[in-house]
Amino acid sequence: QVQLVESGGGLVQPGGSLRLSCAASGFTFSMYTMSWYRQAPGKERELVAAITSAGGSPNYADSVKGRFTISRDNAKKTVYLQMNSLKPEDTAVYFCNADLRLNSGTIYDYWGQGTQVTVSS
Repeated sequence: QVQLVESGGGLVQPGGSLRLSCAASGFTFSMYTMSWYRQAPGKERELVAAITSAGGSPNYADSVKGRFTISRDNAKKTVYLQMNSLKPEDTAVYFCNADLRLNSGTIYDYWGQGTQVTVSS
């Protein structure tokens, strides 16, 4: 059974920090590109950060570059999102995603249930 379980969300003041974690099970974690997405009320889900299976070449949305860092621990089957200098506009539900695209065209795509991040004074 595939599971992605996010944790670490909460309420934080502007300028504060949070670290999100996403624990994976039920699939070969080390083969998957892992990403964090977020969705604010009334807005579409957007990609925040992504990291390849080997942990290299992380990509970030322009809005979080220099403030957020994605990392992964393949031994622990966990991906992290360190969020610093948080702004009210970072308020959203944050989702973990696992993605594997095979040469055959088969796509494996899994989502977590999301964790709420609220940045407010």
